Amino acid sequence: MTRIVEDAYGTMKIPSKRKWGPQTQRSLENFSINDEIMPKEFIQAYALVKKVVAQTNAELGKLETDKAKEIVMVCNSIEAGKYWEEFPLSVWQTGSGTQTNMNINEVIANIANEKIGKQWVHPNDDVNMGQSTNDTFPTAMHLSAVRAIKEKLLPVLEKVEKTLEDLEKRHQDVIKLGRTHLQDATPITFGQEVSAWRAMIQENMAMIKSSMKPLLKLPLGGTAVGTGLNSHSELSKRAIERIAKETKVDFKENPNKFHGLSSKDAVVYAHASLKTLASNSLKIANDVRWLASGPRGGFGEISIPQNEPGSSIMPGKINPTQAEALSMVCLQVMGNDTTIGIAGSQGNFELNTYMPVIIYNFIQSINLLSDSWQSFNEKCLVGISVNEEKMNDYLENSLMLVTALSPHIGYDKATEIANKAYEESLTLKEASIKSGWVTHEEFEKYVDPKKML
Repeated sequence: MTRIVEDAYGTMKIPSKRKWGPQTQRSLENFSINDEIMPKEFIQAYALVKKVVAQTNAELGKLETDKAKEIVMVCNSIEAGKYWEEFPLSVWQTGSGTQTNMNINEVIANIANEKIGKQWVHPNDDVNMGQSTNDTFPTAMHLSAVRAIKEKLLPVLEKVEKTLEDLEKRHQDVIKLGRTHLQDATPITFGQEVSAWRAMIQENMAMIKSSMKPLLKLPLGGTAVGTGLNSHSELSKRAIERIAKETKVDFKENPNKFHGLSSKDAVVYAHASLKTLASNSLKIANDVRWLASGPRGGFGEISIPQNEPGSSIMPGKINPTQAEALSMVCLQVMGNDTTIGIAGSQGNFELNTYMPVIIYNFIQSINLLSDSWQSFNEKCLVGISVNEEKMNDYLENSLMLVTALSPHIGYDKATEIANKAYEESLTLKEASIKSGWVTHEEFEKYVDPKKML
Protein backbone atom coordinates (compact mmCIF):
# COMPACT_ATOMS: atom_id res chain seq x y z
CA MET A 1 0.00 0.00 0.00
CA THR A 2 1.42 3.37 -1.02
CA ARG A 3 0.43 6.98 -0.99
CA ILE A 4 1.32 9.52 -3.68
CA VAL A 5 3.13 12.65 -2.52
CA GLU A 6 3.99 15.59 -4.74
CA ASP A 7 6.65 18.24 -4.25
CA ALA A 8 8.70 20.61 -6.42
CA TYR A 9 10.61 17.69 -7.93
CA GLY A 10 7.59 15.62 -8.93
CA THR A 11 5.57 12.81 -7.39
CA MET A 12 6.78 9.93 -5.23
CA LYS A 13 5.16 6.70 -4.07
CA ILE A 14 5.69 6.23 -0.35
CA PRO A 15 4.61 3.23 1.78
CA SER A 16 1.34 4.19 3.45
CA LYS A 17 2.45 3.33 6.99
CA ARG A 18 5.64 5.31 6.84
CA LYS A 19 5.86 8.81 8.27
CA TRP A 20 8.58 10.14 5.99
CA GLY A 21 8.13 12.26 2.88
CA PRO A 22 9.39 12.48 -0.73
CA GLN A 23 12.95 13.54 0.04
CA THR A 24 13.45 10.55 2.32
CA GLN A 25 11.96 8.23 -0.28
CA ARG A 26 14.25 9.60 -2.98
CA SER A 27 17.24 9.00 -0.75
CA LEU A 28 16.16 5.40 -0.16
CA GLU A 29 15.93 4.85 -3.90
CA ASN A 30 19.06 6.79 -4.86
CA PHE A 31 21.36 5.44 -2.15
CA SER A 32 20.60 1.75 -1.86
CA ILE A 33 24.12 0.96 -0.66
CA ASN A 34 24.61 -1.90 1.79
CA ASP A 35 22.73 -1.92 5.12
CA GLU A 36 24.56 0.56 7.37
CA ILE A 37 22.12 3.23 8.56
CA MET A 38 22.60 6.36 10.64
CA PRO A 39 23.12 5.50 14.33
CA LYS A 40 20.17 5.67 16.69
CA GLU A 41 22.18 7.79 19.14
CA PHE A 42 22.75 10.34 16.40
CA ILE A 43 19.06 10.47 15.41
CA GLN A 44 18.10 11.05 19.05
CA ALA A 45 20.64 13.87 19.32
CA TYR A 46 19.30 15.41 16.10
CA ALA A 47 15.78 15.31 17.56
CA LEU A 48 17.08 17.26 20.56
CA VAL A 49 18.52 19.89 18.21
CA LYS A 50 15.19 20.22 16.37
CA LYS A 51 13.35 20.53 19.68
CA VAL A 52 15.44 23.30 21.20
CA VAL A 53 15.51 25.25 17.93
CA ALA A 54 11.70 25.07 17.70
CA GLN A 55 11.40 26.26 21.30
CA THR A 56 13.84 29.09 20.66
CA ASN A 57 12.20 30.16 17.39
CA ALA A 58 8.87 30.34 19.22
CA GLU A 59 10.49 32.35 22.02
CA LEU A 60 11.90 34.75 19.42
CA GLY A 61 8.50 35.15 17.77
CA LYS A 62 9.56 33.42 14.57
CA LEU A 63 7.50 30.21 14.94
CA GLU A 64 3.90 29.87 16.08
CA THR A 65 3.77 28.62 19.66
CA ASP A 66 1.30 25.84 18.88
CA LYS A 67 3.49 24.56 16.05
CA ALA A 68 6.50 24.59 18.32
CA LYS A 69 4.60 22.55 20.93
CA GLU A 70 3.71 19.91 18.34
CA ILE A 71 7.31 19.72 17.13
CA VAL A 72 8.57 19.41 20.70
CA MET A 73 6.19 16.55 21.51
CA VAL A 74 7.30 14.55 18.48
CA CYS A 75 10.97 15.22 19.21
CA ASN A 76 10.50 14.02 22.78
CA SER A 77 9.10 10.75 21.45
CA ILE A 78 12.03 10.31 19.07
CA GLU A 79 14.49 11.04 21.86
CA ALA A 80 12.76 8.37 23.92
CA GLY A 81 13.47 5.82 21.20
CA LYS A 82 10.14 5.80 19.38
CA TYR A 83 9.68 5.86 15.59
CA TRP A 84 13.09 4.26 15.02
CA GLU A 85 11.78 2.50 11.90
CA GLU A 86 11.16 5.92 10.34
CA PHE A 87 14.90 6.63 9.99
CA PRO A 88 16.14 4.05 7.46
CA LEU A 89 18.60 6.10 5.44
CA SER A 90 21.99 4.78 4.46
CA VAL A 91 25.22 6.17 5.84
CA TRP A 92 26.42 6.22 2.24
CA GLN A 93 24.51 9.32 1.12
CA THR A 94 25.43 12.92 0.53
CA GLY A 95 28.47 13.85 2.59
CA SER A 96 26.70 16.74 4.32
CA GLY A 97 23.94 14.44 5.59
CA THR A 98 21.20 16.54 3.95
CA GLN A 99 19.00 13.51 3.32
CA THR A 100 19.09 12.56 7.00
CA ASN A 101 18.22 16.12 8.05
CA MET A 102 15.27 16.10 5.66
CA ASN A 103 14.27 12.63 6.84
CA ILE A 104 14.03 13.98 10.39
CA ASN A 105 12.24 17.16 9.27
CA GLU A 106 9.67 15.17 7.28
CA VAL A 107 9.01 12.61 10.01
CA ILE A 108 8.54 15.29 12.67
CA ALA A 109 6.20 17.33 10.44
CA ASN A 110 4.14 14.35 9.27
CA ILE A 111 3.65 12.90 12.76
CA ALA A 112 2.67 16.34 14.07
CA ASN A 113 0.23 16.83 11.20
CA GLU A 114 -1.33 13.40 11.76
CA LYS A 115 -2.06 14.32 15.36
CA ILE A 116 -3.48 17.69 14.36
CA GLY A 117 -5.44 16.24 11.45
CA LYS A 118 -4.24 18.69 8.80
CA GLN A 119 -1.15 19.72 6.83
CA TRP A 120 -0.04 22.51 9.10
CA VAL A 121 3.59 21.93 10.09
CA HIS A 122 6.01 22.20 7.16
CA PRO A 123 9.30 20.21 7.24
CA ASN A 124 11.40 23.05 5.81
CA ASP A 125 9.59 26.22 6.76
CA ASP A 126 8.84 25.16 10.35
CA VAL A 127 10.92 22.18 11.54
CA ASN A 128 14.03 23.42 9.71
CA MET A 129 13.41 27.12 10.42
CA GLY A 130 16.63 29.11 10.84
CA GLN A 131 18.75 26.04 10.18
CA SER A 132 20.77 24.24 7.56
CA THR A 133 22.01 20.67 7.46
CA ASN A 134 25.47 22.19 7.48
CA ASP A 135 25.16 23.51 11.03
CA THR A 136 22.65 21.09 12.57
CA PHE A 137 24.37 17.90 11.41
CA PRO A 138 27.74 18.68 13.04
CA THR A 139 25.89 19.93 16.13
CA ALA A 140 24.12 16.57 16.40
CA MET A 141 27.46 14.84 15.81
CA HIS A 142 29.02 16.57 18.81
CA LEU A 143 25.94 15.98 20.95
CA SER A 144 25.70 12.27 20.19
CA ALA A 145 29.44 11.72 20.62
CA VAL A 146 29.59 13.42 24.03
CA ARG A 147 26.45 11.73 25.33
CA ALA A 148 27.56 8.28 24.18
CA ILE A 149 30.93 8.70 25.88
CA LYS A 150 29.47 10.03 29.13
CA GLU A 151 26.45 7.76 29.36
CA LYS A 152 27.84 4.50 27.99
CA LEU A 153 31.62 4.24 27.72
CA LEU A 154 32.88 5.95 30.87
CA PRO A 155 30.52 4.05 33.25
CA VAL A 156 31.79 0.75 31.83
CA LEU A 157 35.43 1.79 32.20
CA GLU A 158 34.78 2.79 35.81
CA LYS A 159 33.56 -0.76 36.50
CA VAL A 160 36.64 -2.19 34.79
CA GLU A 161 38.88 0.03 36.88
CA LYS A 162 37.21 -1.26 40.07
CA THR A 163 37.63 -4.90 38.98
CA LEU A 164 41.32 -4.37 38.27
CA GLU A 165 41.83 -2.50 41.53
CA ASP A 166 40.31 -5.44 43.44
CA LEU A 167 42.45 -7.94 41.51
CA GLU A 168 45.54 -5.85 42.21
CA LYS A 169 44.89 -5.65 45.95
CA ARG A 170 44.15 -9.37 46.32
CA HIS A 171 47.45 -10.34 44.72
CA GLN A 172 49.80 -7.54 45.78
CA ASP A 173 52.07 -10.02 47.60
CA VAL A 174 52.04 -12.86 45.05
CA ILE A 175 55.58 -12.83 43.60
CA LYS A 176 56.08 -14.05 40.04
CA LEU A 177 58.52 -13.89 37.19
CA GLY A 178 58.59 -10.64 35.27
CA ARG A 179 58.96 -10.75 31.49
CA THR A 180 60.40 -8.36 28.94
CA HIS A 181 60.78 -9.12 25.20
CA LEU A 182 58.77 -12.30 26.00
CA GLN A 183 61.87 -13.44 27.91
CA ASP A 184 62.46 -13.99 31.64
CA ALA A 185 63.12 -10.83 33.64
CA THR A 186 63.43 -9.86 37.30
CA PRO A 187 60.60 -10.56 39.79
CA ILE A 188 57.38 -8.64 40.09
CA THR A 189 54.17 -9.24 42.00
CA PHE A 190 51.02 -10.12 40.13
CA GLY A 191 49.44 -7.13 41.84
CA GLN A 192 52.10 -4.87 40.34
CA GLU A 193 51.49 -6.41 36.92
CA VAL A 194 47.76 -5.76 37.22
CA SER A 195 48.43 -2.22 38.48
CA ALA A 196 49.72 -1.37 35.00
CA TRP A 197 46.39 -2.46 33.49
CA ARG A 198 44.48 -0.45 36.06
CA ALA A 199 46.61 2.64 35.41
CA MET A 200 46.04 2.29 31.66
CA ILE A 201 42.28 2.40 32.14
CA GLN A 202 42.57 5.36 34.51
CA GLU A 203 44.79 7.27 32.09
CA ASN A 204 42.51 6.48 29.17
CA MET A 205 39.48 7.78 31.03
CA ALA A 206 41.34 11.01 31.77
CA MET A 207 42.38 11.31 28.11
CA ILE A 208 38.84 10.68 26.89
CA LYS A 209 37.39 13.28 29.26
CA SER A 210 39.97 15.82 28.15
CA SER A 211 39.36 15.07 24.47
CA MET A 212 35.66 15.86 24.84
CA LYS A 213 36.31 19.55 25.55
CA PRO A 214 36.52 20.65 21.87
CA LEU A 215 33.28 18.74 21.21
CA LEU A 216 31.46 21.04 23.61
CA LYS A 217 31.68 23.89 21.09
CA LEU A 218 28.60 23.70 18.84
CA PRO A 219 28.30 25.37 15.41
CA LEU A 220 24.51 25.67 15.55
CA GLY A 221 23.35 28.92 13.97
CA GLY A 222 25.95 29.01 11.23
CA THR A 223 23.39 27.74 8.67
CA ALA A 224 24.79 27.12 5.18
CA VAL A 225 28.34 28.50 5.22
CA GLY A 226 28.83 29.89 8.73
CA THR A 227 27.35 33.36 8.23
CA GLY A 228 24.05 32.56 9.96
CA LEU A 229 21.93 33.52 6.94
CA ASN A 230 18.14 33.14 7.58
CA SER A 231 18.75 32.50 11.29
CA HIS A 232 17.84 34.88 14.11
CA SER A 233 20.93 36.44 15.66
CA GLU A 234 19.92 35.13 19.11
CA LEU A 235 18.98 31.62 17.96
CA SER A 236 22.35 29.97 18.43
CA LYS A 237 23.05 31.33 21.91
CA ARG A 238 19.61 30.59 23.30
CA ALA A 239 19.21 27.16 21.69
CA ILE A 240 22.61 26.00 22.93
CA GLU A 241 21.79 27.22 26.43
CA ARG A 242 18.74 24.95 26.26
CA ILE A 243 20.88 22.03 25.10
CA ALA A 244 23.28 22.57 27.98
CA LYS A 245 20.46 22.74 30.50
CA GLU A 246 18.73 19.62 29.20
CA THR A 247 21.85 17.47 28.86
CA LYS A 248 23.54 18.87 31.99
CA VAL A 249 26.68 19.23 29.87
CA ASP A 250 28.51 22.54 29.44
CA PHE A 251 27.93 22.98 25.71
CA LYS A 252 28.91 26.38 24.33
CA GLU A 253 28.44 28.29 21.10
CA ASN A 254 31.38 27.95 18.73
CA PRO A 255 32.65 31.52 18.34
CA ASN A 256 33.83 30.75 14.80
CA LYS A 257 31.11 28.91 12.95
CA PHE A 258 33.13 28.86 9.73
CA HIS A 259 35.53 26.60 11.59
CA GLY A 260 32.66 24.59 13.09
CA LEU A 261 31.21 23.79 9.67
CA SER A 262 34.34 23.24 7.63
CA SER A 263 36.55 21.36 10.11
CA LYS A 264 35.92 18.10 11.97
CA ASP A 265 39.06 18.45 14.09
CA ALA A 266 37.16 18.12 17.37
CA VAL A 267 35.80 14.72 16.34
CA VAL A 268 39.15 13.56 14.96
CA TYR A 269 40.84 14.60 18.21
CA ALA A 270 38.26 12.92 20.42
CA HIS A 271 38.37 9.67 18.47
CA ALA A 272 42.14 9.57 18.87
CA SER A 273 41.53 9.01 22.59
CA LEU A 274 39.30 6.05 21.69
CA LYS A 275 42.11 4.65 19.54
CA THR A 276 44.44 5.03 22.52
CA LEU A 277 41.97 3.07 24.63
CA ALA A 278 41.87 0.42 21.90
CA SER A 279 45.68 0.26 21.92
CA ASN A 280 45.81 -0.32 25.68
CA SER A 281 42.86 -2.70 25.53
CA LEU A 282 44.67 -4.87 23.00
CA LYS A 283 47.73 -4.98 25.26
CA ILE A 284 45.62 -6.05 28.27
CA ALA A 285 43.71 -8.67 26.27
CA ASN A 286 46.96 -10.13 24.96
CA ASP A 287 48.54 -10.18 28.44
CA VAL A 288 45.55 -12.10 29.78
CA ARG A 289 45.60 -14.72 27.05
CA TRP A 290 49.38 -15.16 27.30
CA LEU A 291 49.20 -15.61 31.08
CA ALA A 292 46.27 -18.02 30.71
CA SER A 293 47.86 -19.99 27.87
CA GLY A 294 48.10 -23.75 28.31
CA PRO A 295 46.86 -25.25 30.49
CA ARG A 296 49.95 -27.48 30.21
CA GLY A 297 51.82 -26.22 27.17
CA GLY A 298 51.76 -22.50 27.97
CA PHE A 299 52.38 -20.14 30.87
CA GLY A 300 49.33 -21.23 32.83
CA GLU A 301 49.91 -18.60 35.52
CA ILE A 302 46.25 -17.62 35.64
CA SER A 303 43.00 -19.36 34.82
CA ILE A 304 40.09 -17.67 33.11
CA PRO A 305 36.39 -18.63 33.25
CA GLN A 306 35.36 -21.62 31.16
CA ASN A 307 32.44 -19.93 29.45
CA GLU A 308 31.91 -22.31 26.54
CA PRO A 309 33.55 -25.19 24.63
CA GLY A 310 36.55 -23.99 22.65
CA SER A 311 36.68 -26.58 19.92
CA SER A 312 34.34 -28.63 17.78
CA ILE A 313 36.89 -31.45 17.56
CA MET A 314 39.07 -31.27 20.71
CA PRO A 315 37.03 -32.19 23.83
CA GLY A 316 37.66 -30.11 26.94
CA LYS A 317 39.46 -27.31 25.12
CA ILE A 318 38.92 -23.83 26.55
CA ASN A 319 39.89 -20.73 24.59
CA PRO A 320 40.37 -17.06 25.64
CA THR A 321 37.33 -16.03 23.62
CA GLN A 322 36.58 -12.83 25.53
CA ALA A 323 40.13 -11.63 24.94
CA GLU A 324 39.81 -12.47 21.25
CA ALA A 325 36.51 -10.59 20.92
CA LEU A 326 37.99 -7.53 22.63
CA SER A 327 41.06 -7.76 20.38
CA MET A 328 38.95 -7.74 17.23
CA VAL A 329 37.05 -4.71 18.52
CA CYS A 330 40.36 -2.93 19.05
CA LEU A 331 41.37 -3.51 15.44
CA GLN A 332 38.01 -2.21 14.22
CA VAL A 333 38.36 0.94 16.32
CA MET A 334 41.88 1.51 14.97
CA GLY A 335 40.49 1.16 11.46
CA ASN A 336 37.69 3.58 12.32
CA ASP A 337 40.29 6.07 13.48
CA THR A 338 42.03 5.91 10.12
CA THR A 339 38.73 6.51 8.34
CA ILE A 340 37.81 9.41 10.60
CA GLY A 341 41.26 10.98 10.28
CA ILE A 342 41.21 10.88 6.49
CA ALA A 343 37.57 12.01 6.35
CA GLY A 344 38.38 14.91 8.65
CA SER A 345 41.03 16.12 6.21
CA GLN A 346 38.51 16.41 3.38
CA GLY A 347 36.80 19.66 4.29
CA ASN A 348 36.69 21.71 1.12
CA PHE A 349 36.23 25.45 1.57
CA GLU A 350 33.16 26.00 3.84
CA LEU A 351 32.04 22.42 4.46
CA ASN A 352 33.26 18.91 5.22
CA THR A 353 31.29 16.43 3.13
CA TYR A 354 32.27 13.20 4.89
CA MET A 355 30.19 13.70 8.02
CA PRO A 356 27.90 10.63 7.88
CA VAL A 357 30.80 8.19 7.75
CA ILE A 358 32.62 10.12 10.48
CA ILE A 359 29.78 9.94 13.01
CA TYR A 360 28.88 6.38 12.01
CA ASN A 361 32.40 5.20 12.80
CA PHE A 362 32.65 7.33 15.95
CA ILE A 363 29.46 5.96 17.47
CA GLN A 364 30.39 2.43 16.40
CA SER A 365 33.72 2.75 18.19
CA ILE A 366 32.04 3.87 21.40
CA ASN A 367 29.47 1.08 21.28
CA LEU A 368 32.04 -1.59 20.43
CA LEU A 369 34.44 -0.52 23.19
CA SER A 370 31.62 -0.21 25.72
CA ASP A 371 30.02 -3.55 24.93
CA SER A 372 33.26 -5.51 24.57
CA TRP A 373 34.73 -4.15 27.82
CA GLN A 374 31.45 -4.85 29.62
CA SER A 375 31.62 -8.43 28.36
CA PHE A 376 35.37 -8.84 29.01
CA ASN A 377 34.94 -7.52 32.53
CA GLU A 378 31.95 -9.68 33.46
CA LYS A 379 32.92 -12.85 31.57
CA CYS A 380 36.69 -12.82 32.11
CA LEU A 381 38.34 -10.32 34.45
CA VAL A 382 36.14 -10.90 37.49
CA GLY A 383 36.67 -14.64 37.18
CA ILE A 384 40.48 -14.69 36.93
CA SER A 385 42.16 -17.03 39.42
CA VAL A 386 45.90 -17.21 40.10
CA ASN A 387 48.06 -20.34 39.97
CA GLU A 388 50.57 -19.41 42.68
CA GLU A 389 52.32 -22.76 42.46
CA LYS A 390 53.05 -22.26 38.76
CA MET A 391 54.19 -18.69 39.36
CA ASN A 392 56.54 -19.78 42.13
CA ASP A 393 57.94 -22.60 40.01
CA TYR A 394 58.84 -20.21 37.20
CA LEU A 395 60.31 -17.77 39.71
CA GLU A 396 62.56 -20.30 41.44
CA ASN A 397 63.91 -21.54 38.13
CA SER A 398 64.53 -18.10 36.70
CA LEU A 399 68.09 -17.29 35.68
CA MET A 400 67.36 -13.58 35.86
CA LEU A 401 67.53 -13.67 39.65
CA VAL A 402 71.25 -13.43 38.97
CA THR A 403 70.65 -9.69 38.57
CA ALA A 404 70.73 -9.44 42.36
CA LEU A 405 74.33 -10.69 42.35
CA SER A 406 75.57 -8.15 39.82
CA PRO A 407 76.20 -5.30 42.33
CA HIS A 408 78.30 -7.66 44.46
CA ILE A 409 80.37 -9.65 41.94
CA GLY A 410 80.04 -7.54 38.78
CA TYR A 411 78.05 -7.84 35.59
CA ASP A 412 80.53 -10.10 33.74
CA LYS A 413 80.81 -12.72 36.50
CA ALA A 414 77.03 -12.70 36.98
CA THR A 415 76.65 -13.29 33.24
CA GLU A 416 79.00 -16.27 33.40
CA ILE A 417 76.97 -17.76 36.25
CA ALA A 418 73.73 -17.38 34.31
CA ASN A 419 75.27 -18.93 31.18
CA LYS A 420 76.73 -21.80 33.20
CA ALA A 421 73.39 -22.53 34.84
CA TYR A 422 71.66 -22.56 31.46
CA GLU A 423 74.26 -24.64 29.61
CA GLU A 424 74.74 -27.25 32.37
CA SER A 425 71.06 -27.38 33.45
CA LEU A 426 71.94 -26.23 36.95
CA THR A 427 69.93 -24.11 39.31
CA LEU A 428 71.17 -20.56 39.67
CA LYS A 429 72.23 -21.34 43.22
CA GLU A 430 74.21 -24.42 42.13
CA ALA A 431 75.97 -22.50 39.37
CA SER A 432 76.77 -19.58 41.69
CA ILE A 433 78.38 -21.76 44.37
CA LYS A 434 80.18 -23.86 41.76
CA SER A 435 81.71 -20.69 40.29
CA GLY A 436 83.46 -19.99 43.56
CA TRP A 437 82.50 -16.32 43.47
CA VAL A 438 79.57 -16.69 45.86
CA THR A 439 79.17 -18.76 49.01
CA HIS A 440 75.96 -20.49 50.05
CA GLU A 441 75.38 -17.87 52.71
CA GLU A 442 76.04 -14.99 50.34
CA PHE A 443 73.65 -16.39 47.72
CA GLU A 444 70.91 -16.73 50.32
CA LYS A 445 71.59 -13.20 51.49
CA TYR A 446 71.71 -11.52 48.09
CA VAL A 447 69.22 -13.48 46.00
CA ASP A 448 65.90 -12.84 47.71
CA PRO A 449 62.98 -12.15 45.32
CA LYS A 450 61.18 -10.15 48.00
CA LYS A 451 64.06 -7.68 48.08
CA MET A 452 63.99 -7.34 44.29
CA LEU A 453 60.45 -5.99 43.98
